[in-house]
Amino acid sequence: MKKIIIASLFLMAACKGEKKKEAVIQKEPLPKEMAAAENKPNESEEAKKWLGKSIKNYFKEDLRSLDKEMQKITTQEYYEYKTDAMNVDMDVDGSLTLKEFQNKWKGKFDTGKAGINSGFLISGQDWINIEVRNCDLKSSSDNNYVFNVVLADDGFKAKYLRQVKVIKTDHQFLIADVIEEE
Repeated sequence: MKKIIIASLFLMAACKGEKKKEAVIQKEPLPKEMAAAENKPNESEEAKKWLGKSIKNYFKEDLRSLDKEMQKITTQEYYEYKTDAMNVDMDVDGSLTLKEFQNKWKGKFDTGKAGINSGFLISGQDWINIEVRNCDLKSSSDNNYVFNVVLADDGFKAKYLRQVKVIKTDHQFLIADVIEEE
């Protein structure tokens, strides 16, 4: 009987010790989690700065270089999608009808907010001086950042409200989608 009582006491003491260790382990974040938590705010700021600079540089480019510049700052998939959207029902090689465009891209993008027959980032064909007026982080997860962006051209008294999705892939930021709110 004494052996059972002593064994029970040792067992209870051992269980209490394990619970304390578990509590300590659960409270302390893993080094990887700490690094990710510390880097996220900085990374979203980096994405924001990159986006502002990329938009500014894009609109400063010579008109003949805009297509190449767009390819440099967008994912390949978004580039193809937006090119299709700009050319819907146009008399150019590879042009799609609206229905063909919607069927091709419906599972990957919101085709209703693609900016059909309008340019990249703005709906105007001409501009004088495009500026990024606001660029606020709307949401982020993993390496995806969505920004509410207001572009303005005071020369034409135009404002463009956009949601721009930026992803980080292979240590670089790229535009993965632009949702046109107008």
